[in-house]
This record gives sequence, structure tokens and C-alpha cells, in this order.
Amino acid sequence: MLGLGVANANVLLGLEAQPVRVEVACTRGPAFFQMVGLAEAVVRESRVRVTSALLRVGVLLDEYAVTVNLAPAELRKSGAALDLAVAVAVMVAIGKLSAPVLATATLLGELSLNGKIRPTRGVLPLLIGARRSGCRLAIVPFENRAEAGLVEGLDVRVAQDLSGVIQHLEGQKELPRASRTAFSPRSSYTLYDLSQVRGQSAARRALEIAAAGGHNLLFIGPPGGGKTLLARSLGSILPPMSFEEALEVTAIHSVAGLVDPAEGVIRSRPFRAPHHSVSTAGLIGGGDMPRPGEVSLAHRGVLFLDELAEFRRGSLEALRQPIEDGQACIVRVRARAAFPAIPLLVAATNPCFCGYHGHPKRTCRCSPELRNRYLSRLSGPMLDRFDLHCSVPPVDACSLVGATQAESSTAVRQRVMSARQVQRDRQLAGDIRGDINSSLSLAECDRIAARGHEAQTLLMSAIDRFGMSARAYLRILRVARTIADLEGSSAVETAHIAEAIQGRLLDRVTIA
Repeated sequence: MLGLGVANANVLLGLEAQPVRVEVACTRGPAFFQMVGLAEAVVRESRVRVTSALLRVGVLLDEYAVTVNLAPAELRKSGAALDLAVAVAVMVAIGKLSAPVLATATLLGELSLNGKIRPTRGVLPLLIGARRSGCRLAIVPFENRAEAGLVEGLDVRVAQDLSGVIQHLEGQKELPRASRTAFSPRSSYTLYDLSQVRGQSAARRALEIAAAGGHNLLFIGPPGGGKTLLARSLGSILPPMSFEEALEVTAIHSVAGLVDPAEGVIRSRPFRAPHHSVSTAGLIGGGDMPRPGEVSLAHRGVLFLDELAEFRRGSLEALRQPIEDGQACIVRVRARAAFPAIPLLVAATNPCFCGYHGHPKRTCRCSPELRNRYLSRLSGPMLDRFDLHCSVPPVDACSLVGATQAESSTAVRQRVMSARQVQRDRQLAGDIRGDINSSLSLAECDRIAARGHEAQTLLMSAIDRFGMSARAYLRILRVARTIADLEGSSAVETAHIAEAIQGRLLDRVTIA
């Protein structure tokens, strides 16, 4: 007697959900449980979890020879989310369950030994993929209900145990639907506010320009000047995330297993600050089955690289492509994945090994050769990825004692949001493709950042005098357009170009 059971599931390849057809063949005879279809260790171990979970609902597999095929066979399967589909398909194969609805259903969840269904990572992109493939019903773990509630156009049911799933499929007792998850954005990183920053008017201005146009920013200065505080305050002046942005960010964090089950959605812009000892895979992403790295986890938020010159040279060079292209492509022998990567990159570095070159009161112990060697860790192409270079000198005592409170993040954020709205209006009018100035092409800059003769002469003179690259030329135009947007100017004036040139510190001076 031969039985065949079929159930549908999905596995993740990057952010893309790949459909998996779980086929189970059962015969009576010497008991065994084998699995084929390029299953990784975690998937192969499901036979233990499935056998124990089925025993809890009164199904003993000791008299069956069970063969599980995970199709397509050439697709590598990873994760424990296939457990529920395997268990249901086994029950169909041995004649304990008949459920025609399985043909258009997706089953996701890890089984515990007592039959409970444990939460799984990647529920949001898995359900989006299931909806795209034509499924009408999805059953997911109860603890993933908030995340599942973000998906529209799909009947999503939540289950706490295998018994509840069986009763639902048999029509005995319906599983509850996943309630729609309401979205309300939150301000990012409210622990830090620009009112805490004393002095540093130039750095505050650079931070505002960076937030308004999405420009990458590099702080250079000795220890204690406030570089880290400035960077951590950036999130407090960024506009709240839209629902579409939140879905993108949540999907990435869900793949990494970083979504709070109680929330189900990322409501504030992420802030990631990896240590300089981070590996290339940790920064960009990697693994046999590709996972997102820090640059993708900071998507639509802030990626802060403190002590930039201390990072591995190879890691920084690998970061260039994702920052330029807006996505991190991870290629392995059997897998290829792409994760969105559009963070606002902020970095901080000391000017030398000891950190005190240019300090007004402390003497630098480094020779010119040592200073050059320190900054040479940052390649020219990497520095070109920063639209703004800003010097952060030490704060004098007068700025710390008895000073009036600086402008708060709330006031700065209003100007930033106004400038961003101007950029969105240009996108809606068809003038540009992207919604922020940092993504402008040269042709778009020429069209919406028209310069007068004096402004163009100043720009060309600076390019020629300092030997700036073509990429630096484009970034100056982008920054100048943002400065004009902050001031409510429709044209890019000479003063805007001059301020943008001032933001190219490392192009204008030799720190050694």
C-alpha cells in the first residue's frame, strides 16, 4: 500500500521566497524516515521533530517507511520553517488527513517535540512570496501574528500547535485570522538630541545637510570633540519612515531574525554601529545561505562607522559597491542573493594615530609620515563615497559652561522634512527618478541644479585647483542642490556651490 501526501511551503533565498513542494511517500514495512532534495542539516533534523510532534497527536510512525522529497531538488533548503508542511504531508500520506485546501495553502512553522509551533524568521517575505505564487491560505506560528498582519490579499491563519492545524484543515475548528497590524512611525533614536551638542556649529550644519539630502558624511577630528554624539543624533532629525519603507526594513530584519514578535514591524529608522573589528561578511552580508550584513540592516536608516581608519581595508573596499549601487549582492556557488542597502553612511575618524593632530592644546606625537600612513588606510575611491567631509575640532570650555541651549532636533527636523518634501515634489512632477538628492544623476543635476555663470566658474575652478574626481564634481552638485532646498531657493546660487565645496575637506587640504 502506497500513500502520497503533498503540502506547500517556502524557503528564503536572500529576500526572495522560493516555493517548495513537500512530497511524502509512505509504505508499510521496516521503519525509516529519509529526506531528499538538497536539505541542510537543520532541515534533515526535522524528521526527529516531526516524529515526536506527530506522536503527540496520536500518530505513530514506527510501522511506516517515510520518504520526503523537497522539490525542486536543485534548490538548497535551509531553516526549520518546513517542519509544519512535512508533518501535514506525512499525515496525508498515511491516510490520517484529507484536506483538498492544501493545494492552495502555504504552511510555515518550526515544530517542537511536544507539537507546539515555534516562531520562524522571515515570515513577512515568505508570505509575500506565497501571495505572489498564487496561494490563498497561509498558516503561520501564533507568535508571528503581528508580522503576518502586515500582508494583505492573503488569508493568514495563526496556530499554536499541530493539533490546531489538523482541526482547521479537517474543518472541525477554524484557526484565528492574523489581525491587521496597525502602523504608526516613531521618531528615531530619541535618546540623543542635537540640543545636547555644544558648539560645533559647522558639524551641526553638515548633519542637517546630510539628513535633508541623504548625503554620506565623514567627521574628522581629535577625541572628545563630539563626533559620536553628533552621529547618534542624526536619527533624531531624519523624517519618520513611511509604511512602504517600514515594510522594506522589516523584511530585511525579519530574515535576520531581529523583529520583535510583539511589534511585528520596525517603526523607527534603524541605527547600526558595527565595531571596527567586524568581518567583511558581517558588514556586507554572507554565509552559505546569504544573510544580510550591517549595511543592509541599516537600510533607510543610519550606518555609523566609528574609527573608520581602524576598519579592515578589505571590508571598507567591499562597502563601496553597496553604497554606490544601493544593494548588496552576495554570490555563492549555489546561491545568489541581493539585499537592499540604502543607508545614510556616517563615519568618524581621528586625523592620526595618536588622534591629536591639529589640537590647539595637545601636541601630536606622530610624524608626517605616520599621519599619511594612517589616513592612507582610507582609499581615494572610498573617500569619494562621502559627499561631505567635516572637521570636528575640540570644544572649548566657554561652550560647555553657561552656554545657552542649542537648537533642538525637533526644530532641525522640521527644516529637513520641508527640504525632503521639495525633493518628493520634484519626483512626482517627473523631474527626477529618486526621492532624495543623493541619488541624482549628472543629467538630473544639470536640469534641476542649474548654475549661473559665476557659480559654474567657481565650481570649475575648484575642480581644477584641487584635482577633484568626476564623482566629487557630481557630489558637490547634489549637496549644493540640497543646500538650496533647505533655504527654499529654486536655483543653485554661488553661495550654495561655495558651501558644498567647503564640505570637501579632504579634497581641499592635506592633513599631514
